[in-house]
Amino acid sequence: MSNERKISIEVVEEASGARQLGADKMARNTARFDRTAPRLRKPDWIRVRLPAGNAVQSLKSRLRANSLVTVCEEATCPNIHECFSKGTATFMVLGDICTRRCSFCDVAHGRPRPPDPGEPESLARTIRDMQLKYVVITSVDRDDLRDGGAAHFAECIRKIRQLNPGIQVEILVPDFRGKGRMEKALETLADAPPDVFNHNLETVQPLYRDVRPGADYDWSLKLLQRFKRQHPDVPTKSGIMLGLGETRSQVEQALTDLKQHDVDLVTIGQYLQPTAHHHPVLRYWTPEEFEQLSIFGETLGFAHVASGPLVRSSYHADRAAEDSGLLESS
Repeated sequence: MSNERKISIEVVEEASGARQLGADKMARNTARFDRTAPRLRKPDWIRVRLPAGNAVQSLKSRLRANSLVTVCEEATCPNIHECFSKGTATFMVLGDICTRRCSFCDVAHGRPRPPDPGEPESLARTIRDMQLKYVVITSVDRDDLRDGGAAHFAECIRKIRQLNPGIQVEILVPDFRGKGRMEKALETLADAPPDVFNHNLETVQPLYRDVRPGADYDWSLKLLQRFKRQHPDVPTKSGIMLGLGETRSQVEQALTDLKQHDVDLVTIGQYLQPTAHHHPVLRYWTPEEFEQLSIFGETLGFAHVASGPLVRSSYHADRAAEDSGLLESS
């Protein structure tokens, strides 16, 4: 049975809106990893210093009032306090229930509700109220939708620009995997292209079955390259996590593959296990190793490489895009 067929069956079997987290989410995961591996002690360079104030709760209240969700919260990002204290966030559209069961991700699994037609307008108004100049919009996987949610992304981009003149919009999209879905998604986004197109490779090719069941390494590379060829002036971006069992040579190969598929910007960060039921951290890469990978990425010719233990795909996204020289300063 194909992965696409497995995905569609799971979506039908579950009640709309039901959320599976932790053990419930991972119970039917097809990934193969050692669920009994001991939890490694976090090194000092992983520990996050919390800023003063209560900016996290304040921004959460504003988001809930507008029925909005951030991936910062849903994915348990270690940088949430820093980003929220600066009034920045990565908005997650199309709900907070994902149709996939990736072994690294803490976002709830289940059968999502239909897209909210009022979400693009609400998102655009919230961004205007926050006076943001650069925003990142992402989503859960929506294998239940014919276009994977591309039309919703496009409408969000249009509404954001309509209410926020001069703003720069980065989108972090799912893989749009499935028969005809990539073609439909790229056709839809052609009418409202973002300022930066981001899709995460997440891990090295040999670990895909254990980390991203339902996804395909070559498919993700193809998505990035096809968008770039359709929009040569729009920077493309991707990211990978370390600590899932990959080797240095495999990481270098993944970076090489991304560059060969016309990716401009890349992020490299340390994987952190969300719960005891998720894929374990098998190694903590050192800051020195992240620096070495940054140098390697620069030699490949990326316009910008952000590499560090706490780096995430949308962390300092505005700064990365500006430093690359591919976007005008806002």
